[in-house]
Amino acid sequence: MGSARRRCTPGKPSSAAWIPDTSISGKRVVRELDDLIARRGRPAAIVSDNGTEFTSNAAIGWATATKVDWHYIEPGKPTQNGFVESFNGRMRDELLNETLFFSLAHAKAAIARWATAFNHCRPHSAIGYLTPAAHAANLAATNDLLRNPDQLRRSSVAPTALLRQIDQRTLAAAG
Repeated sequence: MGSARRRCTPGKPSSAAWIPDTSISGKRVVRELDDLIARRGRPAAIVSDNGTEFTSNAAIGWATATKVDWHYIEPGKPTQNGFVESFNGRMRDELLNETLFFSLAHAKAAIARWATAFNHCRPHSAIGYLTPAAHAANLAATNDLLRNPDQLRRSSVAPTALLRQIDQRTLAAAG
């Protein structure tokens, strides 16, 4: 006897940027960030890995022009961006590894369905068993921060990106 699965009627789609594509350039990242900021406001900082789309002249120039601090995690240190890496692993395990995409349109539709269910139908223990959409609505209603200041002090966040600085330890480790 299997348990009955609860049906979810999601609200509006997530306002985060979901961009399935075959390739994403730095210029595309900048366009999507501008769109996201128009909908949700400008962040104080962005933390990312060192992918070429994030280290491109377009992304670095955009961060400078918009006065958004861009922090790059150290290569091989995904724990410096643990929230994102946890989410990426969950999405990979639940969707990407389990789905054979037949076209880009199919991938976009499947990812949109999964994202909507993730944000509107699934309670998450880390946010008091609320859905991310309900948690965000509570934060907006109380003018609260996305993360409380105590949590930010405990979190290890990657240092601010220094342009064109070469870390000798990285070069030695790479051989």
